Amino acid sequence: MAKGARVDYELLSMALVGYVSEKAKIEAATAEIRAKLANGATESPNAAPDAPTALPSRTKRVISAAARRRIAAGQKKRWAEYHREHDQPVKAKRKLSAAGRKAIADAARRRWETMRKAKSGATTSA
Repeated sequence: MAKGARVDYELLSMALVGYVSEKAKIEAATAEIRAKLANGATESPNAAPDAPTALPSRTKRVISAAARRRIAAGQKKRWAEYHREHDQPVKAKRKLSAAGRKAIADAARRRWETMRKAKSGATTSA
């Protein structure tokens, strides 16, 4: 009986030695990969949170309104140049006249008025 316990102890101690050496190999490979990634890449979000060499995450860049306007103006200029070169006219942006806007608003008011009348008639007769 004691001999069987000794075999189990030896087996477990040898297994422990094997696992420790595998752990050392894995840690060495991990360190090598992290060294290759050290050129600015960050770790994936699925990485272990307790990783000792985690790189700091980058903050989101913010562009000022003036810079956005400059970028938009440059893009419009490039598209205008493209259309000139390819004989495609740049379509003018359509605008709604004041009379057209008034006609649409009046029609909407009439629709809402008929809906209100229909609703008030339905609730009083029910």
